[in-house]
Amino acid sequence: QVQLVESGGGLVQPGGSLRLSCAASGSTINLRAMGWYRQAPGKGRVWVATMSTGYPTRYADFVEGRFTISRDNTGHTVSLQMNSLKPEDTAVYYCYMTAESIYWGRGTQVTVSS
Repeated sequence: QVQLVESGGGLVQPGGSLRLSCAASGSTINLRAMGWYRQAPGKGRVWVATMSTGYPTRYADFVEGRFTISRDNTGHTVSLQMNSLKPEDTAVYYCYMTAESIYWGRGTQVTVSS
């Protein structure tokens, strides 16, 4: 089985920065992509960013230029560096991985407030 564990969420002021991490364990030999979705209160889950093996990184328009996604040398840990945070970035952030199928983490809360 595959397990994804997110960390790094918390409370930050507008304009601040936060770094999220997601560690994958289990059978990841067929890993093709890792990335992030987010879900604000009362709204649906929305795609944020993706890293795919052998392809350029991709970002949603609302985070382009502010967020940066990266993977470590093993390819089994993905991070999301979030800069210039806005109140509308407040959401639960979910890590995902695609291999034989899609897998999801439990989520980590990010709150942007003054």
